[in-house]
Amino acid sequence: MTRPEDAERIADVVSDVVSDVVSDVVSDVVSDASGERLAAARTIGEGAPVLAFDVGGTDIKSALFDADGTALGLRRTPTPVADGDRTGVLIERLGVLAAELRADHPGVVPQAVGLVVPGIVDADAGLGVFASNLGWHDSPLRDLASTKLGLPVAFDHDVRAASWAEHRLGGARAYSNSVVLVIGTGIAGALLVGGEPYTAGGYAGEIGHSPIADGPVCACGARGCLEMVASAGAIARRYREATGITPDGAKDVIARAAAGDRIASEVWNSALDALTLSLAQLTAVVAPEAIVIGGGLSRAGGALFDELRARLAERLSFHRIPELVPAELSGNAGILGAALRARELA
Repeated sequence: MTRPEDAERIADVVSDVVSDVVSDVVSDVVSDASGERLAAARTIGEGAPVLAFDVGGTDIKSALFDADGTALGLRRTPTPVADGDRTGVLIERLGVLAAELRADHPGVVPQAVGLVVPGIVDADAGLGVFASNLGWHDSPLRDLASTKLGLPVAFDHDVRAASWAEHRLGGARAYSNSVVLVIGTGIAGALLVGGEPYTAGGYAGEIGHSPIADGPVCACGARGCLEMVASAGAIARRYREATGITPDGAKDVIARAAAGDRIASEVWNSALDALTLSLAQLTAVVAPEAIVIGGGLSRAGGALFDELRARLAERLSFHRIPELVPAELSGNAGILGAALRARELA
């Protein structure tokens, strides 16, 4: 028979164990910075089961794709925080997420891993060359993840992987030569030439940091970067700076412009002009068949696409005007691309 003092001691031990377990549980992120909730992912078709991770500055999407290409256990969790280089805490977090997925789906045995991250990425060398919001420089992420997870790892840039998914499954699938542009808090891009990503050692596709004016100074250190004027984050910030009013994101500024707000109209028109200039430059130099636009700003619909089509036609002459196509895979394009890349190793 258990004595009262023993029972109390056991209860204390159990409480401590439960507290430790709870502290190790990774909580879910309900919606991203733009307010978008995680949607069900499109199937990627039949093939080997794979793990996939899409790492961002604030959250990580993770899933286990089965032999039918269905995403099992798809979730979004916070990116771990650390002072300086976050490589170590990220690799540990990937280990925890992978273990949870394997435990929850014991009948699905992954053969490879897809890992995509932001910043400057040298996919061939497996290096995270630079990511200001994650603190790494020349970090051997592919090899570290492979060692931690015990599987071969396909490693790539997040937007480049998203563009590959759009090419295989989404809005870019009808085009061999296309540009995928993601307009959210910042602006990121990727180029597909002849049906293959053009990477230039990880430096190609930095459309958000292409100069379109003499200012303002960007966080990257350059002047007049496109994303400082035309990203969803910049649109909201510029309206707030001009009025002292904090809008409910870029969509609120666009709605205010449509309702006749003069300052909102100026902010939105200057963003459209900057985007038009950047797309015109891409059209003249790369001549893509299509420019696929995703990210939070793409949900503006005709206010974005119709205006860009008209302004692009006015600015250019003999050039082949690209189709402007909405992205189809929403916030899941990155993890779908990671899974597709992992399948290539399995």
